[in-house]
Amino acid sequence: MREKLVDGFRNNIVVEEGLMAHGRGEAFDYLIGEKTTKEALNAMRSAVALMLLARRPVISVNGNVASLCPKEMIELAEVTSASIEVNLFYRTLGRELAIEKLLASHGAKNVLGIGSRSSATIPELMSERRRVDPDGIYAADVVLVPLEDGDRAEALVKMGKKVIAIDLNPLSRTAQKAHVTIVDNVVRAMPRMVRIAKQMKGMKRKELQKIVEFDNAKNLNASLKIILNGLVK
Repeated sequence: MREKLVDGFRNNIVVEEGLMAHGRGEAFDYLIGEKTTKEALNAMRSAVALMLLARRPVISVNGNVASLCPKEMIELAEVTSASIEVNLFYRTLGRELAIEKLLASHGAKNVLGIGSRSSATIPELMSERRRVDPDGIYAADVVLVPLEDGDRAEALVKMGKKVIAIDLNPLSRTAQKAHVTIVDNVVRAMPRMVRIAKQMKGMKRKELQKIVEFDNAKNLNASLKIILNGLVK
């Protein structure tokens, strides 16, 4: 994972701050035992059901996600009929184009959020992440935000969108504000979500709606207990 991020840094996909953020995530991964928990799997099922039921699902991609699991992320988008949008905190056109090129090399088509396409604005958000594609995140009803910052997660919820987060820290604002939080490493979560999506693709809407019912506060509390128990042991 570290080598992928370093390569991403050298190719203008990952920024220095992204490397630091990954280190913080690694620390939480150690605390959950570097494995996918039962709670994370339940959250994945709810998240996939939410995406399959969505009218316009979108997967938001930053430099770290693009570097760590581009193939799996693109496959998840295909199975769930989701759009892919590049959205960066440290935004430059060069980074956007580098990420677009990387995603295209793995089979992605019509990547949103590049350059002037990000002409819509998320209200009450001051960072560069406020700029979004009017045909992507701005119009989405469900947004998957792996490795997200709390400001934008909260802003998306205020816009009335269902937000799915992948975050190793159950105490982060992103994890707390999202409707469904998958407390797991993105490199484990993405391929599992692809498998779950393929299994659930043929389900009827009523079946999916039952799976969507999810108590995120209970999920986060259980995930926090796993961390505390690991520390005690």
